[in-house]
Amino acid sequence: MTPSRTSNQPDDNLGLTPEQLAAYNQNGYLLIPEALSTSVTEALLAETLRMLDTFPLDTHPLTRFSTGESSAHVGDDYFLTSGDQVRFFFEEDAFDPITGALTKPKHLAVNKIGHYLHELSAPFRAATVTRRHAAIARSLGFRDPRILQSMAICKQPEIGGRVPPHQDSTFLYTDPPSAVGFWIALEDAHVENGCLSFARGSHRRTGVQSRFVRKADGRGTEFVDVDGKRFPQGQGDEMMEDEREGKEHGQQEEEEYILAEVKAGTLVLIHGNLMHKSESNRSGSSRFIYTFHLIEGENAYDGRNWLQPPLEKGFTRLFESTVVVRALCPTGRPNNTSWRFPSREAAPKGEGVFRLEFRRERFEGRIDAMDRLRDSGDEGSLETIRDV
Repeated sequence: MTPSRTSNQPDDNLGLTPEQLAAYNQNGYLLIPEALSTSVTEALLAETLRMLDTFPLDTHPLTRFSTGESSAHVGDDYFLTSGDQVRFFFEEDAFDPITGALTKPKHLAVNKIGHYLHELSAPFRAATVTRRHAAIARSLGFRDPRILQSMAICKQPEIGGRVPPHQDSTFLYTDPPSAVGFWIALEDAHVENGCLSFARGSHRRTGVQSRFVRKADGRGTEFVDVDGKRFPQGQGDEMMEDEREGKEHGQQEEEEYILAEVKAGTLVLIHGNLMHKSESNRSGSSRFIYTFHLIEGENAYDGRNWLQPPLEKGFTRLFESTVVVRALCPTGRPNNTSWRFPSREAAPKGEGVFRLEFRRERFEGRIDAMDRLRDSGDEGSLETIRDV
């Protein structure tokens, strides 16, 4: 994707700096330490642990998450219908190889929770649909970013599985490719517990080789060759034509992987074409993270992809999920406390100017903001500033 033009909008300082954007474009990934506050990071970790403790085991199909190295990649109905659900997938090594019985307590046996946390979990939604993530998406050139495949990945102590080298666009293919991963450490990630590692710059020389799709008969999943574009629009153009031809047809040299040890609260941006991996966790400490992905809503996303959008709503919009308005209230503050007031500006004569945020679908057509202000007992004015 090509970088967006510079904007005069007030959230520009929440996006990437020119130096960060240059590093991302060059390397294919970017580490942003302390992107989440300690309190938000701890809240997401606590929510993950709560879900692990409370999900019912007696009705669970015990679906195991497999990357395809030691067994067929996961593809049962429980997995294929998880795009708009919160579901739990077990580590392969959490089961006895002979009896098939769990050998770990359930909260120490789950590999990941997905794939709709950004809509069905309030803490995860609040940490996903944010002004900062919208600003970062603008920096990356997104025009209509859609959120999908949100997951809490629980690399468990002693049994956390290895994730082999892969490209995220293999699993979330658009034509042309557009996926970007937002990967957030909820705990410190280091070599011992299976931190990420990246083939630096591989996004510029390696086209998307395959797609993870639903089988034509609807029973399970498989990998198929890509028959569309293999590089994002406007990227990879600097490659020599013969070099690109070789890369696109599987003539790949051995990549060198760079370890990325990070502290809790770090945001890692991952280009959809970038080769990356993580090793198994045989240590005594867990490595919990939260990740979600963006794709360009203007690019083709077809029915073959394993993850399909919710029928009525579609994939969550990042830019249009919130409307921001300014409210001038003579009494200093609207009485309706159900509204959120993230900031207050100085105003004369004791008046308050508040920045209000609420869901676009509640704003357009069904709720008139001026009426809400009047109903709260105040007279004032509202002005829509911009979408976030």
